Amino acid sequence: MGGISITKILILVVLVVLLFGTKKLRGLGSDLGASIKGFKKAMSDDDTQPKTKDADISPTDADFTAKSVEIKPEAKAEDTKSQNKEQV
Repeated sequence: MGGISITKILILVVLVVLLFGTKKLRGLGSDLGASIKGFKKAMSDDDTQPKTKDADISPTDADFTAKSVEIKPEAKAEDTKSQNKEQV
């Protein structure tokens, strides 16, 4: 009743081939296969690498320099009220 028969699958395959063409489907299949192969390789490479602890990482790994934070003096209440009026 709700199942998909073999004839419905064949009709669907014929329609897909007519819409996209065999060259495009062949290229799509090869691209899909290459992406799955790359994903499997990446997963296996991740498993083979030894796990490091945070203590093993040197402090020079980051590409930034530390900057000091300056505290700005608080603005007067009158100045902030006038700025709010100008923004509206």
